[in-house]
Amino acid sequence: MAAKRATGTYRAAGVDIDAADKLVKTIRKRARTTFGPEVLGDLGFFGGLFELKGYQQPVLVSSADGVGTKLKIACALNQHETIGIDLANHCINDIFTCGAKPLFFQDYIAMAKLVPSILESIIQGMTSALSEVGCALIGGETAEMPGLYPEGEYDLVGFIVGVVEKSKLINGNSIKAGDVIIGLPSSGLHTNGYSLVRKIFNIDKDPSCLNRLYPQLDCPLGEKLLEPHRCYYPILKSMLPMIRGIAHITGGGIPGNLPRILPEGLAAKIEKKSWQIPPIFSLIQKEGNVDDVEMHRVFNMGIGMILVCSSSDVAELTKKIPQARIIGDVVEEKGRERVVIL
Repeated sequence: MAAKRATGTYRAAGVDIDAADKLVKTIRKRARTTFGPEVLGDLGFFGGLFELKGYQQPVLVSSADGVGTKLKIACALNQHETIGIDLANHCINDIFTCGAKPLFFQDYIAMAKLVPSILESIIQGMTSALSEVGCALIGGETAEMPGLYPEGEYDLVGFIVGVVEKSKLINGNSIKAGDVIIGLPSSGLHTNGYSLVRKIFNIDKDPSCLNRLYPQLDCPLGEKLLEPHRCYYPILKSMLPMIRGIAHITGGGIPGNLPRILPEGLAAKIEKKSWQIPPIFSLIQKEGNVDDVEMHRVFNMGIGMILVCSSSDVAELTKKIPQARIIGDVVEEKGRERVVIL
């Protein structure tokens, strides 16, 4: 009697261990390009090892974040490298609000079936962004989970750790009434507001609109929506001694993020005419019939990072950062609104 052929394998259930192992080798090669002498061992051990040197009172700053439904746009266009850049830069900006230097990064990528070309594009974008700021990709998780994700789609999360001397920690405590609020331009939507954008343009049902060139834009809609999240660390790291507070303008816009660094009793007065709102936001507002309050509550509206400094440091900061704009000032809080946009 012939032996019954075994069918109870992991591969038959939708998980290919051999393919995953091969892909990890490719990721390891790319990750090594971000390694410095502080990284001990190699990618693939059970834990990433990083040797901390050169600090008297080091404060570790950590953050975890994702890219949100911007992933839907990337999957619809089959363009994934910029998503890796988005993830790295979003996390770098988050810990930089404390004045922290990025040290190391880990990622989590999960999909129904591993697609090597997608994974390689994501990692390529991620490692290029991390290399620019001297941050090492020292580990992560690549998961194949059939039945949990739609075919061709995936989830992406990043975890970052940075460090700052305790004496140089930036937390907004020194902010005073009369301080000046400076805005730095975003490169578009960054990684927030995409659920509303997808609804307005009906992207999930008709992704062909992503190839449309609207008169307001200098490129097709999809290309504009995939514009990578800007990293502010390189242009600001040398100016930290002049900065009293930093707010990364992500989900919630200026009203939802600026109050996070303001001491009790203080508020921010913002003049929205002090900077030029990029055309992509005007297009979204027009197509979706969205009012001004909701636009500023959902999107960054062209301001990706906000600095608060003394009025005596404004001239030097704006001279060194030509694209910076004075967009408001810190005032004593009156009423319940912490941010007033005029």
